[in-house]
Amino acid sequence: MLFQDIVFWILAVMAIVGALGVVLVPNLFRAALLLIVVFVSVAGMFILLSAEFLAVVQILIYVGAIAILIIFAIMLTRDVQHGNLPNRMQIPAAVFAALLLTALVAVAVDTKWEFLPADQQDRAELIQVNALTTLTGEVLDDAGVSPEDQTEVQESGLADLLISDYVLPFEAVSVLLLAALIGALVLVRPNPGTGRG
Repeated sequence: MLFQDIVFWILAVMAIVGALGVVLVPNLFRAALLLIVVFVSVAGMFILLSAEFLAVVQILIYVGAIAILIIFAIMLTRDVQHGNLPNRMQIPAAVFAALLLTALVAVAVDTKWEFLPADQQDRAELIQVNALTTLTGEVLDDAGVSPEDQTEVQESGLADLLISDYVLPFEAVSVLLLAALIGALVLVRPNPGTGRG
């Protein structure tokens, strides 16, 4: 357990430092590279949570597609080294970020983090394992799953969870992907005032 704790803290520090770098580094190209560091550290946290499928998806989609798309968009812009110039939206953006941080902290403090009762945690672990292997009746009997629930557990998998119980986070990820694509397109759009990118 000590090894997992050390790996978690290394990944957490990487994610926090990378996220701060994305926001604070004026060079857009370096900020995009730091964003890749954040994505990789989140994938590592998925591995620590025994969610290997999500870790692979994180690497393939975010690092392999979204981050590369953003880097291509940055490479197509002019004056990448100068970064974003100050504009009139800095103060509203800072206020919005502060309000969002306050809301996130309030929700994190008020949330009861016991998602599943103790008797259903074993079943959730079995469903997660089912995404990788086929469970036999013996394994389900040993886990204490009733015979009438065994068929449901054997037939359910990660895809069923994504379109039933976890459809809202799944859709939130798709909105995040759309926002990343729109942001990349905004970066390559020429500025109408100066005729430059």
